[in-house]
Amino acid sequence: MPVSLGLGLPQMKQYDLGSDVAAVARAAEDIGYESLWVFERILFPEPATQGLYNVPGLPWPDQYRGVADPLITLALAAGATGRARLGTSVLVAPLHVPFQLARSLASLDAASGGRVVAGLGTGWSLEEYAAASVAPFEKRGAVLDELLDVCAAVWGPDPVSYTGELTTIAPSVVGPKPVRPIPVYLPANSPRATRRLVDRADGWLPVSTGATQLAEQWKRIQEVAAERGRERPLGVCLRANARYRAEPVTGADRAPFHGSAAQIVEDLVAHAATGVGEILLDLQGTTRDASELIDVAAEVYGAARAAGV
Repeated sequence: MPVSLGLGLPQMKQYDLGSDVAAVARAAEDIGYESLWVFERILFPEPATQGLYNVPGLPWPDQYRGVADPLITLALAAGATGRARLGTSVLVAPLHVPFQLARSLASLDAASGGRVVAGLGTGWSLEEYAAASVAPFEKRGAVLDELLDVCAAVWGPDPVSYTGELTTIAPSVVGPKPVRPIPVYLPANSPRATRRLVDRADGWLPVSTGATQLAEQWKRIQEVAAERGRERPLGVCLRANARYRAEPVTGADRAPFHGSAAQIVEDLVAHAATGVGEILLDLQGTTRDASELIDVAAEVYGAARAAGV
């Protein structure tokens, strides 16, 4: 059975927020993409004290010098589409006041007719934490846990009440409510995060580092799920950060999803074979404008479906 294919929306500095988000969202839905996704970067430190993803020496992409707000981007996409699910991969939980984020996601779900998927994580950038976090970096896991609690409360029946370290909600009516329970997806980058995923989430948000590694990670997560007695299925949405090139990239060390449209499809085929249910293809980093992003997205989608993905 073909996997569900999603597309990353244009948020980076080479795109026009006012026109390109809606244009790409409409085109992606017309092409056949079943979900539209955003990520979160709030600043570009200069000079950076950490490498990208906290990898020493890895530079931040120049396109990160202006990344549009994820929820505003999704709201623009929601108004331009009618079917595609609207996902975050990921919102950095400690950069948000839990109650306010829970309400924003509920409002977006209500406005879009029940299409939101809430992908939440803890982030890694110390500069972002210094600028906007609600708690120190060392408490990032606890903040995510509280956010999950607050979302469950705010999205649930009235009266809503909650008391935590960051949040106190006196018994109150809080609306609008989501159209349906919003699926929550989480990463699993440590044993504790894996347990949180298995115990509390609807799905897993891995980032592609190769099909073999993905299969190994998925097997470990399924083992933990069995150990902890999880009975309901756990969804998977793989983030594939693509680097598109018009010509094929040669060399045995070609990174996954780096290369021509045909090479990207080869990687889609390999990753789909691991059994994941959905793949988010983010092409925006190396396409020059919305027109090229739409063209490449259409080419990749058509070739992937022809290949049985």
